[in-house]
Amino acid sequence: MSEITERLKAAIADRYVIERELGQGGMATVYLAHDVKHDRKVGLKVLRPELAAVLGAERFVQEIKTTASLQHPHILPLFDSGQAEGFLYYVMPYVEGETLRDKLNRETQLGIDEAVRITTEVADALDYAHRHNVIHRDIKPENVLLHDGRPMVADFGIALAVSAAAGGRMTETGLSLGTPHYMSPEQATAEKDLTNRSDIYSLGSVLYEMLTGNPPHTGASAQQIIMKIVTEEPAPVTSVRKSVPPNVTAAVAKALEKLPADRFESASKFAEALREPSFMAATVGTVAGRAGPTSDWRQRWAVPFAVLAAASLVTAVWLSLRPRGETLPVIRYTMAFPAGEELYRTFGTSLALSPDGSLLAYASATERGSQLRVRARDELTSQAIPGTDGIWQPFFSPDGRRVAFITESRKLTVVSLIGEPALVIADSGLWRNGGSWGRDGYLYVGWQQHGTVLSRIPAEGGLAEPITVLDAVRGEVSHAWPDALPSERGLLFTAMRHTNQTSETDEVVVIDLRTGEQRSLVQGIFGRYLAGYLVFVRYDGTFLAAPFDQDALVLTGPAVPLLSGVPVEPGPDLALSASGRLAYATSGLGGGPSEIVWLDRTGIASAVEDDWTITPASGSPVLSPDGTQLAVSVQEGDGSDIWIKDLNGGTFTRLTFDGNSILPAWSPDGTSVLYRSVQPGLSYDLFTKPADNTGPAEVLLDPEIEVLTGLWSGDGQWLVVMTVGGDLYSYRPDTDSVPMPLLNDEFNESAPALSPNGRWLAYVSDESGRPEVYVRSFPNVAATRQQVSTAGGVEPRWAHSGRELFYKSPAREFIAVMVRAEQDFTVVGREALFAPDAPLDNDIRIPQYDVSPDDRRFLTFRRIGSRQGPGTAIVIESFLAELKAKGQR
Repeated sequence: MSEITERLKAAIADRYVIERELGQGGMATVYLAHDVKHDRKVGLKVLRPELAAVLGAERFVQEIKTTASLQHPHILPLFDSGQAEGFLYYVMPYVEGETLRDKLNRETQLGIDEAVRITTEVADALDYAHRHNVIHRDIKPENVLLHDGRPMVADFGIALAVSAAAGGRMTETGLSLGTPHYMSPEQATAEKDLTNRSDIYSLGSVLYEMLTGNPPHTGASAQQIIMKIVTEEPAPVTSVRKSVPPNVTAAVAKALEKLPADRFESASKFAEALREPSFMAATVGTVAGRAGPTSDWRQRWAVPFAVLAAASLVTAVWLSLRPRGETLPVIRYTMAFPAGEELYRTFGTSLALSPDGSLLAYASATERGSQLRVRARDELTSQAIPGTDGIWQPFFSPDGRRVAFITESRKLTVVSLIGEPALVIADSGLWRNGGSWGRDGYLYVGWQQHGTVLSRIPAEGGLAEPITVLDAVRGEVSHAWPDALPSERGLLFTAMRHTNQTSETDEVVVIDLRTGEQRSLVQGIFGRYLAGYLVFVRYDGTFLAAPFDQDALVLTGPAVPLLSGVPVEPGPDLALSASGRLAYATSGLGGGPSEIVWLDRTGIASAVEDDWTITPASGSPVLSPDGTQLAVSVQEGDGSDIWIKDLNGGTFTRLTFDGNSILPAWSPDGTSVLYRSVQPGLSYDLFTKPADNTGPAEVLLDPEIEVLTGLWSGDGQWLVVMTVGGDLYSYRPDTDSVPMPLLNDEFNESAPALSPNGRWLAYVSDESGRPEVYVRSFPNVAATRQQVSTAGGVEPRWAHSGRELFYKSPAREFIAVMVRAEQDFTVVGREALFAPDAPLDNDIRIPQYDVSPDDRRFLTFRRIGSRQGPGTAIVIESFLAELKAKGQR
């Protein structure tokens, strides 16, 4: 061998300097060499002399050119190839790291998540090569290099080049192409025309070894191994490792089918099955019949979660014992939430299902707001998850072991279901328009720092990166309800056109995460991907499905209706698991009923009237200027109206009757009430009506902008208007024909409050990256600007004296800021007053309290229970079967 090495060194000395031998394989010896021309280290593979002797050099070089064109992040590229003094060689990058074989020799078995990740990334490389008509023919751990944990497939297409160049003379070498343990049955029986499914078998064998510690078939000789490959079924992976998830078990079994036609049609389908828990439902009848009972990773949960783990185990065993080929029946039922575990709904989603459908996570009403609870499929009660107060919008991680959620103070938090402490990913700036945990390791959420668009942030924490862009031409005001596709290619979301309530003009959109291109798909909301379909909801409550290619990001067929009667207000509270379980809330709306209470400056509460409760709509109860009456918007059914409460006589009188009225504000003299109402044609107008109901409602402002609320200046000359999109305008009814911009930049400005003397405008802006309270001069807002809050703040309200400005901290603590606000504005002191026991959530846009005329008390809500009892949800088991049946009609 030393003589050969010396001859080889001399033959290629002008191009490559051999430093040392790295190893030997069945076809070649690999050396570490120095590329003289490019001054770099390379891997030089030299074919075995007995093989090179029967190969024509020209034919070998010609055939290997095909593999040189392959460019993929998980394929080790080919730098060079050629012949010198009878030696045939090819050159690749030198990768510092180890092979998968080295790793398996050291660890024997890999973690399930790591094994699946490596396999899916290799499958992605195979799929790319197969689409370029290149079959590897020798997939094995030795040919998978690991560079910083990232797999790179080596020798891509080299076996094809060798066999093509050798023609029918391969037997003369005494060598065979492929390694016996990983050969497909057709390769083991020397079939000439191999397809891509041969590589899929080999990759399935490699995954089998990563999971179990051994290849599917072992033996004392190559002949014995080949005989087993052709004649024997491999033992199921769960016979060695019961913690392997059912979909992975099923995918391995399908990849190792004897007949190529029974395997996956492509490597991408193999990868998709490994990522999709729903693959279990589609194939478990065949696979589990061989595999026997399986269990789930939740068996390893800590003791506090043992009950939840048992449910997953029962489900998995039941699935595995079903007769082969049996289809799960579609079952519908109503789920109730018992007392103390009530469902708490806000705008958006309060429910989430784990990917395998075995766990339901939801926001539950508590005295202090809400808390995350998790309920297993076969349990009547749920478990409270510590450290989850103030939860909104829960969503599961792809492995089902963690839940992310947005808090009422706009934090993004991740909590583990196996007893690990909660982790705050981002401490401000979030918006309550849903979230999705992608397989790419990113959390996709609404981020106020960049408007009401979607951003992504690494699951381990880091900087938020804006993803979507509002299309102003199409009238988009916000993006909501993201859903990261399993392919990692795109993100589904809803483009909302008018308000944070649903509208028949909203659309489901997909964004290509590689190019940033946004494409409208269908008219509707809450788009979700499930097993080859886009499912979504329309404004009338119809739930539909349309075939969808998650790689091309296009619909491939028309939408068909699946369900009707899905509630869409105040947002579709719907959860869908990858395994095909569906749940949607039908009651438990909001946090009411609530009572209206006075809070003194120490936080002690007293009811405005004993045993008087309402279900509030938007905003807070607002006091008349003399403090004798309050106006409030009340939710009734699917509508809301303004009511007036007389604090002296105790009467409670309805002021509006259109079912679309919210956010009252008193006129300076207390004789009329200003409010926002949605009119036919989705016109957002400001109305005014006499508080004593002695006259009709009149349109005060019917602008082109989408008005959310308005408030009067103390002299009644000015109206400050806030839009749905987070801008502020001014309007003088006796002077202006249209509202004039005050603050309408790229940031969100909200919660305007005018000082009693009308000289100063307090408001909330997210310009710093989190909501803070600012004060500007008025009406010339450009003259003076000063930040008032110090560590986040919302809901500013002025004291009637003009000497204090109140706001709430992210922790819901009431803060009093002492100010001088006459000719100039100056902060002279700051005092933390109290944090109330059970207020409504902090709200960036609308204050949730009002101030008494003497500035000694605050008027607000106190939640006392759920709106419609403990809440209910409709659950559909095996919804995937119904989807596929109706979707193929």
